[in-house]
Amino acid sequence: MTKFLLSVHVLAAILAVGSITVAASMFPRYALRALGGAGGGEGEGEGAGEPSSDRAAGIAALLHRVCRAYAVAGVAVPVFGIATAVQLGVLTDAWLIASLILTTIAAGLLALVILPRQEALLDRAADPSDRADGARRATARLAMLTGIFNVLWATVTVLMIVRPGSTTGA
Repeated sequence: MTKFLLSVHVLAAILAVGSITVAASMFPRYALRALGGAGGGEGEGEGAGEPSSDRAAGIAALLHRVCRAYAVAGVAVPVFGIATAVQLGVLTDAWLIASLILTTIAAGLLALVILPRQEALLDRAADPSDRADGARRATARLAMLTGIFNVLWATVTVLMIVRPGSTTGA
């Protein structure tokens, strides 16, 4: 049973959290482009392989839907992780408690900050009168928050692999 729980936990982490980290990381670039910003670096425009503003808005909307859908699916990660920890008898180990705290912070950041800011940027992109004001700053902040989210998950992954105090010898 432990192997099954651990397998589902790892697969859910790879598929759900991995998809969120990629989609959330890509979102600011396309949101900026949809808002009329350069989005791809200085001097890059539609002629340099960048999508049109409308196409960028569509891509940003798709990336937001991916983040939202996989956030719901991502609930399986801590659920199966806790079930695995119970089976292994490590529920009170410091590395696991730290991982759970970091996971909670990452989930809160995603649900309470990143997803709402993505939605707000999509709303701004849909309103032509509200596109350009502060677009670069808003997308830069979102990119920074997404980076923090990604670092939290990377830290949890390292804790899961290293497991301080484990008896595996790793």
